[in-house]
Amino acid sequence: MALPPLFNKLRLPVIGSPLFIISNPKLVIAQCKAGIVGSMPALNARPAEQLEDWLAEITETLAAHDRAHPESPAAPFAINQIVHKSNDRLEHDMEMCAKYKVPIIITSLGAREDVNAAVHAWGGIVLHDIINNKFAHKAVEKGADGLIAVAAGAGGHAGVKSPFALIQEIREWFDGPLALSGSIASGDAILAAQAAGADLAYIGSAFIATEEARASDDYKQMIVDSNSDDIVYSNLFTGVHGNYLKGSIVKAGLDPDHLPESDPTKMNFGGGAAAKAWKDIWGSGQGIGAIREVLPAGELVARFGREYQAARQRLGLAAA
Repeated sequence: MALPPLFNKLRLPVIGSPLFIISNPKLVIAQCKAGIVGSMPALNARPAEQLEDWLAEITETLAAHDRAHPESPAAPFAINQIVHKSNDRLEHDMEMCAKYKVPIIITSLGAREDVNAAVHAWGGIVLHDIINNKFAHKAVEKGADGLIAVAAGAGGHAGVKSPFALIQEIREWFDGPLALSGSIASGDAILAAQAAGADLAYIGSAFIATEEARASDDYKQMIVDSNSDDIVYSNLFTGVHGNYLKGSIVKAGLDPDHLPESDPTKMNFGGGAAAKAWKDIWGSGQGIGAIREVLPAGELVARFGREYQAARQRLGLAAA
């Protein structure tokens, strides 16, 4: 199955994943101008009224870019919606997305038919992130257009499945848009995601160490200085298992090797508790060993592009 036409604008088969707290209009715009899907969580706009300002900024800036550069239009952007029942902002944030006809909605922590129908009503598409084949079936049954397979090693809320197993199981029955998340931080890994059966690579942690990202300098430097040995998998901080930088856990006065388990029934994505947790405890995937310096987002995407074409050439594939 071919990808929906809105993906024709991509110059590299990549979605920049929504980074809680970190993603902002500046980063989204830079990603889209560079030719990949830029995205951010709706919940990053605080207070809620700020979301409309941010959507207007992104929409107007990308439209102006397309008028000035019709030969290289910007890629579409996406907004991530946490559809878990604790998100008391969902209705408001969906209304704003409808107003600006956001091209892509990424849904997380639950699949909802009403949300999918609302997005389809304004002409958008829904990509739902999942950590196993069971959740993938549920998402498609409830009307999601595509899937994001969050495999082992992904930053933030991550699964434990091998990307090879997860993609293989999904592709046995689903031929729609499929992105792969998990330790992807180079052009070689982007091509590997496609070779495994995904259409797109879903990259997050690498963009924390960019100039546009709304992360502290210490956070960015820890991304640069760390590798996969410095990642801890825990559900303590939000009630959902995720990957975090060991250094930030130590800095918070906790023992990363002896973290207690959290009660998953007490997840809360509506108030400030989750924001505080992610401000102090820094999420990251296992692929950060490939990140060696802080760069503008456009330069990072350009590096991915060079690596991607070099990987194709090594395998005797035509340039894409």
